[in-house]
Amino acid sequence: MSTETTQIHNIGYRKYDGQRLGRAYARRSLYSQSLRGAYGLGRSAKSKVLPMLLLAVMCLPAAIIVAVAVATDLNDLPLDYTRYAIYLQAVIALFLAAQAPQSVSRDLRFKSVPLYFSRPIERIDYVLAKYAAMASALFALTAAPVAILYIGSLLAKMDFTDQTKGFAQGLLSVGLLSLLFAGLGLVMAALTPRRGFGVAAVIAVMTVSYGAVSTVQAIAWEQGSTGAVSWLGLFSPVTLIDGVQTAFLGAASAFPGGEGPSTGTGVVYLLVVLALVAGSYGALMRRYRKVGL
Repeated sequence: MSTETTQIHNIGYRKYDGQRLGRAYARRSLYSQSLRGAYGLGRSAKSKVLPMLLLAVMCLPAAIIVAVAVATDLNDLPLDYTRYAIYLQAVIALFLAAQAPQSVSRDLRFKSVPLYFSRPIERIDYVLAKYAAMASALFALTAAPVAILYIGSLLAKMDFTDQTKGFAQGLLSVGLLSLLFAGLGLVMAALTPRRGFGVAAVIAVMTVSYGAVSTVQAIAWEQGSTGAVSWLGLFSPVTLIDGVQTAFLGAASAFPGGEGPSTGTGVVYLLVVLALVAGSYGALMRRYRKVGL
């Protein structure tokens, strides 16, 4: 009867003696990879077509406005900085619907999230990196045409102080829009590993809600319920941003009759926006509490 013995063989693997970069480096890397992925960078050529096309669609009207302003020596831009993103909100919603599921649904579908958490990265790092990347991608999409308008206004020799003030207000507006839209889009996309369902959910939240609220606002205005118009704007992400910038940034409102919320009502709008941003972050943290197991 033979007895077996256990032997340990040295097969020549070397230990890693390099620098261990830790969580901060992993978080920055995930943020960079997610931001680049939103525009198809580092991916196939087909993945670049839609985001780059939508970026071009966002910038083209601004370029046309600038060309007209310079050619006709206008004293002011025909479209305010704060109004640009509201007018092109459908393009922004389409970008978010396409890229938010790409950012998170693939990780859920292929069950790669536990692999992230097996490294020196925690749930909060993953959520922060994904949220910041999507918000940054949306900010780049919405701030680029605003910058084109500003540069064009300076080339047309418009008043520097007025244009700089409007440009700053426009950046504040699209910054808040980016935070709100990114949070809501990622929450909708993270609900399901199927990208198609995520796209449909984001479109429903962004586009359908805006159409429904705008229709009800128009009906209320026609029936003389002007006081209800401002409060109805609380039920759509687009009208929320419209109300905040009308109340605090001096923007013209797209509400029926052109009358946006007052400063007092605007405080409620701002609190709702901040609550949705914080709630989106909390919902993502809750969602990935179980996914990472």
